Amino acid sequence: MPIPYGWFGVGYGAELGVGDVRPVHYFGRDLVLFRNESGEAGLLDAYCPHLGAHMGHGGQVEGDSLRCPFHHWAFRPDGFCSKIPYAKAFPPRAKREPLAKSYSVTESSGVIWAWYHPDDVAPMFDVIDYPEFTDPTFAEPVKREWRFASNPQEIAENGVDVAHFAYVHAMDAVPEGETDYEGVRRRSVARGHRTIDLPTGERKQLPYSVETVQNGAGQKFTRLSGLVELSLLVIATPVEADDVELRFCFTHPKVAPGSPEEKAIEAAIENTCGQKGVEGDIPIWHNKIHRARPYLCDGDGPILRFRRYFEQFYADGPDGSRLVEAAE
Repeated sequence: MPIPYGWFGVGYGAELGVGDVRPVHYFGRDLVLFRNESGEAGLLDAYCPHLGAHMGHGGQVEGDSLRCPFHHWAFRPDGFCSKIPYAKAFPPRAKREPLAKSYSVTESSGVIWAWYHPDDVAPMFDVIDYPEFTDPTFAEPVKREWRFASNPQEIAENGVDVAHFAYVHAMDAVPEGETDYEGVRRRSVARGHRTIDLPTGERKQLPYSVETVQNGAGQKFTRLSGLVELSLLVIATPVEADDVELRFCFTHPKVAPGSPEEKAIEAAIENTCGQKGVEGDIPIWHNKIHRARPYLCDGDGPILRFRRYFEQFYADGPDGSRLVEAAE
């Protein structure tokens, strides 16, 4: 499957300080991520348009620009060349247009989001901001990260594949929910009951809800309510067409250290990340193939409807008939 377009997380804002220069690889491309002295994050193609040096290895921030280590040409986050230290006359083309390939970048929810489109189309929708991830009344985010052979569609489709919850995650009930599709956004709310073991040894059923918003191919937000209140950003970023970096970023209203609430939150995070959560899915994603025409039954969930939604994020296909057609 090709790489879809959209906003994708390429790092956390707090982890990229002023003056930092970092070589990264996403979207099948070598890139350089940096933060200039004005505090603006920039993402450029890694190789200098002058003579091809990798600006992520030895490049330095100088003022509002990234300076190439080879001949010290400097480039702003918008790709325009700002300085050629030995040139007597600035090349006319460098005055007219950006020389370095740049990517639109925005910072929101504590994440550095980069816009990717294979045809270099400008951003077609906005990132959704979830302020609790930078709110001082909320806990410092807990972060987890994995990398494996898959793609954003397979990961996102997992949420509508209701049948697998019982077999992969040993859940005692299949979530039931209401879903709304509107343009690039998919919203769902699932409610049910979950069985928990109390410290007293008693087993109890508690109501819970899971609210989810998918915004394009790379940004997904989930709010878990029940025994604990937990907010989760799911950030799936393509490294290559079949190679994905998956980040989970959790936060919650602050609770007293060492309290039963804190222990319950830690258990919920572990449950979401562990074998009963995403780490139960990863071996399957890593080794599976994508069936464009799957054999489906009435208990599988709205997989084809989800694929019709997701197909809009591909510039060159796969086309709708191949993506959403079920085998007979």
